[in-house]
Amino acid sequence: MSVKTSADVLIGGKVYTLSGYESEDYLQKVASYINGKLSEFEEMEQVKRFPLEMKHTLLELNIADDYYKAKERAEKLEEDMREKDKEIYDLKHELISAQIKEESQEGAAAGLEKENRELLLEKARLEAALADALAVGGKEPPAGEESQEGRSFEGFLDSAAAEWGNWVEEQKEEAKRKGAAQKEGGRN
Repeated sequence: MSVKTSADVLIGGKVYTLSGYESEDYLQKVASYINGKLSEFEEMEQVKRFPLEMKHTLLELNIADDYYKAKERAEKLEEDMREKDKEIYDLKHELISAQIKEESQEGAAAGLEKENRELLLEKARLEAALADALAVGGKEPPAGEESQEGRSFEGFLDSAAAEWGNWVEEQKEEAKRKGAAQKEGGRN
């Protein structure tokens, strides 16, 4: 518990001893406030003619008015502070939600990148298998032409389709020649 202090103060030209658990500076500040209010009243012409009891009542009313206005301001500030605290809480919540969303999107992006790498590897494997299948069919690229590995996938498919078409035409021509040779051999 705080130590009780006493201070001699001057209020309205008279010395009073104030006691309390506040500091001496605080007690002097209170006396100064009262002296300020008394000075305000003494400067008003209409108040100078009032009886002393009425002056004291007006002073008390004025001090009570200051008190309630200050209390109202303090309550308003407390309410504003509660609203700001709620806004801060909501903003922190939004920030955490955004961070969680970002982390999940980064995870999804990493998964898509992995899947893309796997698909690129599968594409390369399929291109190599197609090139091998074409090579087994007796079709190596002629000397000086670009190999299958240097082409784009679309270019590779176009080339493979053209080579297939050429091979089919060659097979038809060969079949016609064999058919013609057999007919020729059958007549002799």
